[in-house]
Amino acid sequence: MQMGAFTVYLILIAAIVLDFFWLDVEQKRWGWMKNWSRLHKGLFFSGFIAVTACIYVGLSLNYM
Repeated sequence: MQMGAFTVYLILIAAIVLDFFWLDVEQKRWGWMKNWSRLHKGLFFSGFIAVTACIYVGLSLNYM
């Protein structure tokens, strides 16, 4: 991955983490996960990050 692609990917992950832990105070966006265990939340976010990376890399292959 190029440095620009890594930067975009890092910004995307930082935005999701920021929204989950800081901006969503009233739990309107992430409230459906409130009864999940830490393991399930970790698996969800790991899967989300993996799928996002695959989509981003897949769409960027023509430009790399």
